[in-house]
Amino acid sequence: MTATTTAPDLERATLDKAASENFPVAPFFLPRDWRDDLMAVYGFARLVDDIGDGDLAPGGADARLLGVSATEAEDRLVLLDAFEADLRRVFDATPRHPLLRRLQPVVRRRALTPEPFLGLIAANRQDQLVTRYETYDDLLAYCELSANPVGRLVLAVTGTSTPERIRLSDAICTALQIVEHLQDVAEDLARDRIYLPAEDMRRFHVSETDLSAKTAGASVRALVAYEAQRARELLNEGAPLVGSVHGRLKLLLAGFVAGGKAAIHAITAAEYDVLPGPPKPGKVQLLREAGVILRGEG
Repeated sequence: MTATTTAPDLERATLDKAASENFPVAPFFLPRDWRDDLMAVYGFARLVDDIGDGDLAPGGADARLLGVSATEAEDRLVLLDAFEADLRRVFDATPRHPLLRRLQPVVRRRALTPEPFLGLIAANRQDQLVTRYETYDDLLAYCELSANPVGRLVLAVTGTSTPERIRLSDAICTALQIVEHLQDVAEDLARDRIYLPAEDMRRFHVSETDLSAKTAGASVRALVAYEAQRARELLNEGAPLVGSVHGRLKLLLAGFVAGGKAAIHAITAAEYDVLPGPPKPGKVQLLREAGVILRGEG
């Protein structure tokens, strides 16, 4: 550790990123114990994504905490392996990283299993090895690792998991991941990643060069519209999850679905031109969507 970067500093810097996420991580209206536990889960998920994207704080403090040498601190696969080893300590020993030490009592209190956490690590490991997806089914398999564990963890933390709710949650989380991919086409391409299925790109006569343009041509817009409709259908499929729960959890889940629908609305309003930057929904649209969902109309 350097004198200027301490473990609490790293922990706080990661948790503070919750304020800039597309969806509220632990909104004020939830019970305090839920908020605390969801923030601990978020800290894990944010850190594993930062490792996978190469967005760790400069100086290598996270690597040192995980026992990774300075010579290997830039190797994301090595870091992910070390992070997985530290995650496993959450379940049977004492982890090294402060964010995982924060997670450990949550795991014990909520009887959380390793699987969803391992799925998120596997998704980030896959990001280092797979940068293109041939089919929509291939993309869905990736979302099973990268997105669906988050919804399953929310249900587990709130004590509301059932097989049917998990199925509905998976549909919502996959939809949200697809929407995020549509918003971030240009950003992902800058990382040499494309999450638009190659078979769909061929169907709409879209090349990788087309995706690097400053604005989208007609073919790219048609492709984005097609994938947005798929996401919309998944959100509609998962929406009954909101009506299956009550109280403040219902508000949280309605917010997730509304966020996805509002983002699709923003993409549509941009005429499916996502290349200049991510189309972002306004708060009015988000509240409107949430109201429709809570009234059971959408």
